[in-house]
Amino acid sequence: MAELKEFKLPDVGEGLTEADIVTWRVKPGDQVEVNQIIVEIETAKAVVELPSPWDGTVARLLAEEGQTVDVGVPIIAIEVSGPGGNGGAGSPPVRGGVTGGVAPPGETEPAADVAAQESPAGSAEGIPRRVAVLVGYGVRTSSTTRRPRKARPGTGDVQAPTARGLAKPPVRRLAKDLGISLAELAGTGPGGSITRDDVQHAASAATARSGQDLVEDGFRPVTVAVSPAATSPGGEERIPVRGVRKRMAAAVVSSAFTAPHVTEFLQVDVTETMAAVRRLRDLPEYADVRVSPLLFVARALLIAVRRHPLVNSSWDAGAQEIVIKHYVNLGIAVAAERGLLVPNIKNAGELSMPELAASMHELAETSRAGRATPADLTGGTITITNVGVFGVDGGTPILTPGEAAILAFGQVRDAPWVVDGQLAVRQVSTLSLSFDHRIVDGELGSAVLRDVASMLQDPTRMLAWS
Repeated sequence: MAELKEFKLPDVGEGLTEADIVTWRVKPGDQVEVNQIIVEIETAKAVVELPSPWDGTVARLLAEEGQTVDVGVPIIAIEVSGPGGNGGAGSPPVRGGVTGGVAPPGETEPAADVAAQESPAGSAEGIPRRVAVLVGYGVRTSSTTRRPRKARPGTGDVQAPTARGLAKPPVRRLAKDLGISLAELAGTGPGGSITRDDVQHAASAATARSGQDLVEDGFRPVTVAVSPAATSPGGEERIPVRGVRKRMAAAVVSSAFTAPHVTEFLQVDVTETMAAVRRLRDLPEYADVRVSPLLFVARALLIAVRRHPLVNSSWDAGAQEIVIKHYVNLGIAVAAERGLLVPNIKNAGELSMPELAASMHELAETSRAGRATPADLTGGTITITNVGVFGVDGGTPILTPGEAAILAFGQVRDAPWVVDGQLAVRQVSTLSLSFDHRIVDGELGSAVLRDVASMLQDPTRMLAWS
């Protein structure tokens, strides 16, 4: 006997309460199987693919693309033949990661929880690069209130659009904020893609029409006031703060006003490091990986952490304890289209140089593409940020919340330098180390910064101190 089951937006294990529906992969009438990806959602940390927990037929889509949905609210109804399946109303939560597929009944993998991230063995074995099961179907149903769906009047359940306009995430977000359906627009960008101007023109046209006309035509009225100032070169633009940018803003404010920051700077001659970078690029072991100066900075910091473990720690205010991490989950700050992300390489100190290079490149690419998982973005212990790629010499980086130090690597440029008493032109960079002064005092901070600089000035020290 067929049974109609509603799949509720799961708690993806990030402590978040809502997510945006990005893309439906199915439509009413489609047959789906367990583990088949049915929807992409965007949380404050990552774009996550959700698989179907059941075999069956899609009956209704209960949320539109672009809609923000609370955790625990049904997003799709699936007609299932007979009992079975994971999740849904009244079923126990499935524990685990956040992307990939749902394990069939009786084959659920163990939870990749925070404790696993905070132990060397757990980080290496318990948290895969792309984890395989979802977290928490059917949670917090009693504490959430469903937002009204953006449906056309008189149409009942939301149907998937027959054609979906191509648009980049910022354009999709703008369309969502202005109440514009991308499926209704003809794009003027490359390959027929929809541009920001297309969305703004559609919003202006919709605003010029009366509310009655909009209702008769079946469109949701747009409540955006368009004035001459808004379309003139000297006008204003408002960008909604949500998703990654919202979380980033909250994190840096919390960090800046919780941990007492101190930043120290040191200029270093990196001529020998730059020569070593060129030599590594010619070795067959590095043929398939990207070798950059940041690789040497990362290795130098990992060795410095081994020499000074206290810099790789956190402050537990509740217990009034300093927690020293005897493993390094190395965070790499990435400027992605959705905002600043800090994915981290689990157990980076245990990796060889080629493995570290491959991990850094892979994590940066997946983060820029919006594919970083919450496991990638949590559990970091110390961070590197490369401000040199923006042509900047240095700065005062803000600590990643929960960490005691962050190292900024400035641009490498030619500069006059004294070598053996003689003035010479050398390749020079500036290192900036910010640290939590509750944990790291000036002596320790200076020792860490000095060690990193020494290894970049003479890379053979990395061998001597490893």
